[in-house]
Amino acid sequence: MPDGVFNIAKGRVVEFHNRVNNSDPTNAELLVLLLETSEADSVLEDHDTLSAILAGGNIEANFTGYVRKFLTDADITAPTTDDTNNWVQVDIPNITWSAAGGTIDETLAKVIICYDFDGNATGYDTTIVPMTHHDFTPTTNGIDLVLQIDTNGYFRAT
Repeated sequence: MPDGVFNIAKGRVVEFHNRVNNSDPTNAELLVLLLETSEADSVLEDHDTLSAILAGGNIEANFTGYVRKFLTDADITAPTTDDTNNWVQVDIPNITWSAAGGTIDETLAKVIICYDFDGNATGYDTTIVPMTHHDFTPTTNGIDLVLQIDTNGYFRAT
């Protein structure tokens, strides 16, 4: 489950996930990125765009082999509604950065999951909405880096 939800996405994470799952709009996607340094959660959660996060003293990863990961409707599943426990969960698949590091290594701090409505992989960070952040603190060393946020999903609305 999330370590935190950005204020701009509170009450909207399931909606954004569902929009990507339903291709509404057509190019909508989730963006997963890693930070090597991060502000305190209470400060981080105030940022309304990815560009604001990166301008706020948070540094995106740059280890050898690092790239932002983009997830489309083909990569994710619909939200899971649990009427017994009265919640809705959303999840993403495990993500792998192959041969992460080796030449340039770093210790990571956070995973950020964002909503990108136009799916522009070259990115307009000013229009990408941050949804959730999660502590993720491995050190790269040239082997595959696998991200699994939680076996129950990256967010649960209760």
